[in-house]
Parts: sequence; C-alpha cells; structure tokens
Amino acid sequence: MSQRSAYGLLVAQAVSVTGTRMSVVAVPWFVLQTTGDALLTGVTAFVEMAALVAARILGGPLVDRIGSRMASVGGDVIAGLVLGVVPLLYAAGLLGYPVLLVMVGLVGLFRGPSDNAKYAMVPDVAATAGWSNERAAGLADSVHRLGSLIGAPLGAVLIALVGAPVVIALDAASFLLAAALVATLVRVRRAETDPVEAGQRTGVRGYLADLGAGLRFVRRDPLLRAIVAMVLLTNLLDQAMTAVLIPVWAAERFDDAAPVGLVFGALSAGAFVGSLLVSVYGARLPRWRTYALAFLLGAVPRIFVLALPVGLPVIAGVALVGGVLIGAINPLLSAAEFERIPADLRARVLGAVGGLAWAGIPLGGLVGGVLASTLGATGGILVVGTAYLLVTLDPLVRRRTWRLMDRPAPAAAPVAVPT
Repeated sequence: MSQRSAYGLLVAQAVSVTGTRMSVVAVPWFVLQTTGDALLTGVTAFVEMAALVAARILGGPLVDRIGSRMASVGGDVIAGLVLGVVPLLYAAGLLGYPVLLVMVGLVGLFRGPSDNAKYAMVPDVAATAGWSNERAAGLADSVHRLGSLIGAPLGAVLIALVGAPVVIALDAASFLLAAALVATLVRVRRAETDPVEAGQRTGVRGYLADLGAGLRFVRRDPLLRAIVAMVLLTNLLDQAMTAVLIPVWAAERFDDAAPVGLVFGALSAGAFVGSLLVSVYGARLPRWRTYALAFLLGAVPRIFVLALPVGLPVIAGVALVGGVLIGAINPLLSAAEFERIPADLRARVLGAVGGLAWAGIPLGGLVGGVLASTLGATGGILVVGTAYLLVTLDPLVRRRTWRLMDRPAPAAAPVAVPT
C-alpha cells in the first residue's frame, strides 16, 4: 500500500497529459474550422499558454496554503467542468469566439496550479514509496512524455473520426478522471508550518508575502537561478525550431510535412526511453556530469544535422539518440530541485521556476519567424544551433554553480575516542 500514492499520481498524470495533448490538437483545429482565421487560432493558443504560465507562478502560494492534493483535485475539477461546457455551447449554437477565448483562458488558469500541485507531490509520494528522487522524477517525466507521444496523434485520429468537439469533451472527462484518481489513491503528508507565521499570512498581504518568499528563494539560490536562465533560453530556442523552423525546413527541402512528424516522433520516443533509464539508474549517476554531457551531446547535434546534406534516416537516427540523452535532463534537474527546496515552499518555488522558465515559449515563435523570413530555414537553424551550443556549455563553464546539483555528501560517522 505504501506505493499506492506514487502509482496513483503517475496514472493521474498520464490521464491528464494524454487528454491535454489531444486538446492541444483539437482546440486549434476547432477554432480554425469555426472561424477560418489562422490569426484567431494563434491568439487562442497564446491566451491559454499565457494564462497557464501566469497561473503557475501566481498560484504557487495558494497550492502551498491549501495543500497540493486539494489544489490538484480542485483545479482539475474546475478545468474539466469549464472545458466540458465548450462542446455543449457549440451544440446549442451559443459558442461565439469571445466566449471560447474566455473558456480556454479559464482552463489554463486552473490547469496551471493543478499541474504544479502534481509536480510538487512527487517527492512526497516518492518518500512514502521508498523511491529515490531520481526514480520518482524519471517515472513522472516518462509518463509525461508518453502521454505527449500518444495524445497528439490520438487526438488527430479522433478528430477525423468523431470531430473536434467530441475530442474536447474527452479532454474535459480526462480532467475529471485525473481528479478522481488523485482524490481516491493519493495520500501525502502536508509540511508542518509554524502556527505564528501561518497566522500572520492572511488576506492579500499574506498572499503577496507568500509569493514574494517563493520568488526570493529562487533569486537567492544560485542553482535555481541558473536553471531558470538556461531553461528559459532553451525553451525559446526549442519553440523557434518546433513552431517555425522545422516546418519551414521540411517544406523547403522535401515539400512535405511527413519529415516534421518523423523528427518529432524520433525525438519524443528517444526522450521517453531516456527518462525511463534515469528512473532505473539515475540514483547511481553523478548528476552534474550526466546533465552537462547529456544536454550538450543530446541537444546540439539534433539541430545541426538538419542543415547537413544527409537523408531522413540519418536525421531520424540522430534525433532518436539525442532524445535518449535529452530524456535524462528533466529528472536530474527535478531531483536536485526537490532536495534544495523546503517542503513548505515547494509549490510556490517550483511554480516560479516553471513559470519563469516557460516565459520564453511565447517569444520563440516570433524569433523563429524572424529567422526564417530573413535567413531561410537553414540559416535560422544554424543560428539557433549556435545559440544552443553556447547555452549548453554553461554547466561546463560555471562548474561551481552547476555542481550544486550533486547529492549532498553523507554526514561523517562519529569517531569513537578511546578513553
């Protein structure tokens, strides 16, 4: 029974991520079909992502205050109910675009704290199950990657079979199922909080004090600052590649969209395998060295190979191997974060780290568009690859900061003094 909470949380995450990835395909397709406007489709995606990022940062104090389990269940229930209204309003002929935009924004607003709460529960359920942080983080990342790998293609197939509104309804149901799984299977012990301090944290001032405490912790911790800066930049560069440069590259070089799916599929499959390997062997690996080499050797070649005159099998092979190495990155970062962040600050600090790191994603598409329009796909890929190389060298250059990832040295046993 000690592992029930851990497996329950993993299943809930799998359900939630799979449904969300289905909706990531269904909602833009639905907007495009109902409005015929690509700009409105982009605005819809931006509104949901902006609400999600803001909610991860601003919702952290609330998650810490009411508890991760309650925040996860409550956020999923509200997001599921709101999203479930969308196909109902559409069937009734009452769903205008402004209403849809509000609904999508609300889903992002409640999904942000819920996702953050599930992430914050990982070290707690790991301790209950007797797992290392590397194993728990590796399995959580594997579940996330598997849900992403299955959800998007499944969403596309279901759209063709039953239509986008039905797929959106299925995503709404996935939120409610995830909430039920967490409510019935997951049990976590809340962090002890000093009663005097807790009594002072009330109202708006208390919320702002809690929010400030999380942001100050990130600002004062050198490793967390380095993680935020690195992931913000790499997220921006990844979005430039994913949203613009790789599709333009496929169109210019092959006049076909199939290579886009091949590259993303190979990378995602490799990353899933890599995160699974970390869940098994991660506790035995040196974190800093593994992270630095995996990021450098996994992330950079899979970008530059797109600019070389090689065939798709070589490109897919490099993406697959790169994915395996990239899959090791997030679990190692998560394990270090879990150890450095006090339990009573965990949700607000993790929310701040995640939200700030995601802030580069909305800008990535703009950067990719500028590069593609001025330098072409190959030129843009070379610029992004060079920037990625410089960013991923940081853990090797600033070793003193990044070696804080490593596990604390065990306390020395007391030496008996002969009398």
